[in-house]
Amino acid sequence: MSINLQALFAQLLVGLINGSFYALLSLGLAVIFGMLNIINFAHGALYMMGAFCAYFLLNALNIGYWPALIVAPVAVGIFGMILERTMLKWISGLDHLYGLLLTFGMALIIQGVFQNYFGSSGLPYAIPDVLKGGMNLGFMFLPIYRGWVVIFSLIVCLLTWYLIERTRLGANLRAATENPTLVRAFGINVPRMITLTYGLGVGLAALAGVLSAPINQVRPLMGADLIIVVFAVVVIGGMGSIMGSIITGFALGIVEGLTKYFYPEASNTVVFVLMVLVLLIKPSGLTGRAA
Repeated sequence: MSINLQALFAQLLVGLINGSFYALLSLGLAVIFGMLNIINFAHGALYMMGAFCAYFLLNALNIGYWPALIVAPVAVGIFGMILERTMLKWISGLDHLYGLLLTFGMALIIQGVFQNYFGSSGLPYAIPDVLKGGMNLGFMFLPIYRGWVVIFSLIVCLLTWYLIERTRLGANLRAATENPTLVRAFGINVPRMITLTYGLGVGLAALAGVLSAPINQVRPLMGADLIIVVFAVVVIGGMGSIMGSIITGFALGIVEGLTKYFYPEASNTVVFVLMVLVLLIKPSGLTGRAA
């Protein structure tokens, strides 16, 4: 079998870009599940809201891509915090199934509202001028925007890991979710910490939505197309494992890209085949801890 290197590297690039979105989204899910024990099925809808928020900022307020990278995650993160305070906090301590059903219903409502007003077709969102064009690397042509998405996503993932695993704020967040009674004794407002954690996870989903808008267009169902794969990424990496989600997200994107080149028929199922194999061998995921 002869290998067309240009086509192979092109698929690897597509895999890396998909892996960037998988990593950002699964990171948000891992933060929410690992620290709050909520299986957040609304994550895909909130990712879509991030893209729509960037679209509204540009078309209604003439606020471009760069401010949208900050404004959209903050706005959708605040929306997520409102959801946590008004709905999710009432099912705290109950079985995971309640959280899954509630967030699944929320996802259907949010997607339904956007689909009702904007239909199912994609709305265009332009690539910022400074990131247009590409570079000829000799063995492949690299679109600058796609390279930016991969590098920026990796930096955000590593900063989030550092914030949660290596800083005092992250230690307080983890302590507030693992032993809230003890943390309260130190005068820390535990409900506020939990709300901020949920807002952080939702903000990461919205950030992925803004990054995705120029590549995949802005569509009400853009999150629904992705969320099942992202859940598979979280399961393979280990439910609640921050670093596991980052590594698995990028790795599975590359595996998916390679599968598209060598055996395209299996590209849509390879992630789920790997998930089944991992669950059979290590049910807690590659980096998860056994209960």
